[in-house]
Amino acid sequence: MTVPLVGLSSSSVFPESTQAAFAIAAELGYDGVEVMVGTDTASQDSYLLNELVQEYQVPVLSIHSPCLLVTQRVWGTDPWGKLQRAQATAQALGARTVVVHPPFRWQRNYAQEFVTGLARMNDETDIVFAVENMFPWRALSQEITAYAPSWDIRDEEYANTTVDLSHTSVSQTDALDLVRSLGNRVAHMHLADGRGSAKDEHLVPGRGTQPVAQVLAHLASAGFIGNLIVEVNTRSAQTRQERMADLAEALTFTRTHSSPMAG
Repeated sequence: MTVPLVGLSSSSVFPESTQAAFAIAAELGYDGVEVMVGTDTASQDSYLLNELVQEYQVPVLSIHSPCLLVTQRVWGTDPWGKLQRAQATAQALGARTVVVHPPFRWQRNYAQEFVTGLARMNDETDIVFAVENMFPWRALSQEITAYAPSWDIRDEEYANTTVDLSHTSVSQTDALDLVRSLGNRVAHMHLADGRGSAKDEHLVPGRGTQPVAQVLAHLASAGFIGNLIVEVNTRSAQTRQERMADLAEALTFTRTHSSPMAG
C-alpha cells in the first residue's frame, strides 16, 4: 500500500524565507515542500525554486497560488493569470498540485466564472487544481460572507479539493464528515489544528480540538493518494531550534497517524 508523502508548507517557517523551508524540510526528513507563493522573490521564480530543489535535494510537491489579501499583486492582478503562472511553475518543477482558494466576493467576474473556468483548466492539464475549504469571517458575533461562490467546497462539484483542518476549526465544520462526504475528491490535505475560535490558528496537529488523527486514519483506510502538507503557524518561535521542534512534532504526528497500520 502506498503511503502519502508528507510535505512542509513554506508558510510554516514564516517569517523565515522560502529557502529556510527547504533547509528545514531537508534536515527534518520531510518528503518535500509546498511553496506558498508570496512576497519572497524565491517563491515566485521557478528558476530560483529549482536551485533550492537541487541544493537541498527536496522536491516541490505543490504550489499554493497567491490567493491571500497580502498577495493580491503578486504575479499581477489578474486571478486567472495567477493560476496560469502557478500551473506553469508546477509543471516546471514536477509538482502535481496547485492549491487555490475560492474567489473573494468582490472579485465578481472571477467568482462568476470560477467553477466552469477551473473545470476547463483541470481538463486541459495533468496538474491538479485543488480548491481549498475556507470559512466565514466573524466579527462581533456576526458572520461576513467573504468568498464566492462559497467558502464551503461541498457547495460546488469541484473535481479536486484541498481540506485544511485549521479552516474546519474556524468554520466549525465537522472535519471527518467533510472528508467522508467529499470522498475521492479530496486530492490534497493541509494538516494543522485549531480550538474552534474565529482565529485561523494553524496549530501543530494534536494541540487543538480537530479530529486530525481520525481524519488521517480515515484517509489511510480509504487509500488516499494525495499529499499531506503540514501548514502550521510557528511565528511565536523565538529561535530556529524552537521552530524546528514544532515542525518535527508535526511530522511525527502526521506519519504516525497516516500509517496504514495506525488503526
